[in-house]
Amino acid sequence: MRHVPIPDPVFFDKDLGRPVHDGGSVFTTTDSEGNPVTPMTQEQKYVFDTRGWLLIPGVLSEDEAGEMREWVTRFHTQPETVPERDRTPLAGPTQRLIDHPMAIAFCQEFVYMPYRDGGGASFGNEDTYGFRLEMSAYRHRSAGGGFGPHNGNGMMRLPGDAHEYRCFPGKAHAGLVRAIWELNEVEHGTGGTILISGSHKAAFTAPESAYSPDSPLWDTYGCPAGSLLLFTEATTHSATNWTNPNHPRVAVLNSYNTVCTKWHDWAPDPILVEQMPAKRRTLFRPVNVAGNFAR
Repeated sequence: MRHVPIPDPVFFDKDLGRPVHDGGSVFTTTDSEGNPVTPMTQEQKYVFDTRGWLLIPGVLSEDEAGEMREWVTRFHTQPETVPERDRTPLAGPTQRLIDHPMAIAFCQEFVYMPYRDGGGASFGNEDTYGFRLEMSAYRHRSAGGGFGPHNGNGMMRLPGDAHEYRCFPGKAHAGLVRAIWELNEVEHGTGGTILISGSHKAAFTAPESAYSPDSPLWDTYGCPAGSLLLFTEATTHSATNWTNPNHPRVAVLNSYNTVCTKWHDWAPDPILVEQMPAKRRTLFRPVNVAGNFAR
């Protein structure tokens, strides 16, 4: 079957409906350490848009996943061996995940907003990421976790609600998104994140069955260590009890948002940010539109 190309989407700028292209020609092509960024495939974009989530297995090598797993386990189980400031995924080897090339490619496709202040430089270029890190957290869980379904109906949200999803032919904007790096193997049905596929576009209130984790509405996944789960917060999702007796769930949870929107009451340690490479630091820019780019 032949692929039918779609013309590049056009956005209106704030002034008189002037067109603004989506910025593909100015997207950064490398991460802050010089590693190349490969754009998402058509299949990856299609799967994410239709489901509201995408699993990419085995993004990290075994050595990378092992090093990061050991780091999280250390500051979680032996915090006295790590300086207080460094007891976070923003320090150590897990810091590299916040601008991993795969996360960059995803955010440039689904989070980046091309709008600017009527003539300034693009928000995204070789020196600046066109999106921001909203929050970073981790999980180290041997048992438990609980079930608490939330979010959904992203296409029905009012403008300004970060839990939104907007799309038109050839382009989708996912609002607030989450990137979960599974640093241990996740066996299907033993406690990974669960999601209701397509709920980011739902026009109806969720039925009563959605309040049971055993409902067939819920989808989940299994994956090797080093895999990446991406989803829009507009998709209904939940944690579940971790039941794998062989190893804990060890995961890093990074959230991303546009440069003009903030949802979480969270801020990174400024000293940690100051020690990061210059391009990585642009993930922590102030939340505003006008002039919000690296000079």
